[in-house]
Amino acid sequence: MRVTKRFRFEAAHHLPGYDGKCARPHGHGYRLEVTVEGPIRADGLVFDFYDLKRVVTERVIERLDHRDLNDIIEMPSAENVLVWISDRLAAHLDTPAVVELRLYETEDSWVTMTAEEL
Repeated sequence: MRVTKRFRFEAAHHLPGYDGKCARPHGHGYRLEVTVEGPIRADGLVFDFYDLKRVVTERVIERLDHRDLNDIIEMPSAENVLVWISDRLAAHLDTPAVVELRLYETEDSWVTMTAEEL
């Protein structure tokens, strides 16, 4: 069974060397969805939403929210931000397994990593 929790953070960035508007500093209201998969445990849960929130908040949200992503990630495209997020969660959410990460840069633009890519 799969369990998904949604998170939000605000951050600024620019894309060095990009030929377009995104080369200039700008911000986004990012939305992150973290999906984990596993069996239903004896307590009736696959993974406690509270624990998922705690881990993602500590490892990701507190480090990215209201920050300039260029200070953290060399080329902070949505793709590279999601790789950075995946790296921060890998050691902390291995049981149950993270099976999908989805990062919305805008309401209608997002990137996704599935279990095969994580």
